[in-house]
Amino acid sequence: MLTGCGAGSNQSSSSATGKDGTFHIVTTFYPMYIDAINITKGIDGVTVTNMTKPQTGCLHDYQLTTEDMKTLEKADALIANGAGMENFLDKVIKEQKNLKVIDASKGIELLKDGDEENPHVWLSITANIEQVKNIAEQLKAADPKHADAYQANADAYIQKLEALKKEMHASLDNVPHKDIVTFHEAFPYFAKEFGLHILAVIEREPGTEPTPSELQEVIGQVKPLTAKVLFTEPQYSPSAAQTIARETGARIYTLDPVVTGEANESAMDAYLTTMRKNMNTLKEALQ
Repeated sequence: MLTGCGAGSNQSSSSATGKDGTFHIVTTFYPMYIDAINITKGIDGVTVTNMTKPQTGCLHDYQLTTEDMKTLEKADALIANGAGMENFLDKVIKEQKNLKVIDASKGIELLKDGDEENPHVWLSITANIEQVKNIAEQLKAADPKHADAYQANADAYIQKLEALKKEMHASLDNVPHKDIVTFHEAFPYFAKEFGLHILAVIEREPGTEPTPSELQEVIGQVKPLTAKVLFTEPQYSPSAAQTIARETGARIYTLDPVVTGEANESAMDAYLTTMRKNMNTLKEALQ
């Protein structure tokens, strides 16, 4: 199953600002879309559109397109991850003065990646629950007419997330090995939640192949490990990981950061499904 960012199935060509009586929500990318469609489930008069294309992935260095700006012009609210993920937010706020921008990461303690804050908040289930709460609260303020329905849906989804969190802790808390090598800086929040140690990162800048010296450094870190495992991501080429695996005998597995896939009703359980797959992958890899 692909999980990810995509063009929303509920996209409307009507003018947003209440002229047709509909409250139009736009999300910046897939994790926000998943949260939004759960919070707005079954509510008449509310639409959710994902701004970015299905395979966009994380929004590192994403540039707004003319199509994006047209989508935002029709929106009443934009749900953003925040935490520095969307570098274009200042431009949106400046140009779309009537648009309510909802910051899903408001008040969440952020982890540092060098001098910068790491924006991959949703990969901690605890933090994702806080994001759902943030989105619901800010939607209730922006669209009071549907406040009770937003809250009821958020509560129901949070129950599912709490159950997932409990299930994953039961599965991963006692794995014998804790050191992992990941593809890029997507998983620090996940690792912190489940007591894992990210020993090395293959590509510090997503889409930029590591230099030979960087590869040798990772190879040197992997060789002494008892459980030699590398975790790639379905959104990127595994070639660097394959080189490291050849040199070290490491096994390659895939962890999915839940950032790519079609934005439609099938995405409702995409986070739950993908995180369970990640759980099963880690349990197998770290034995």
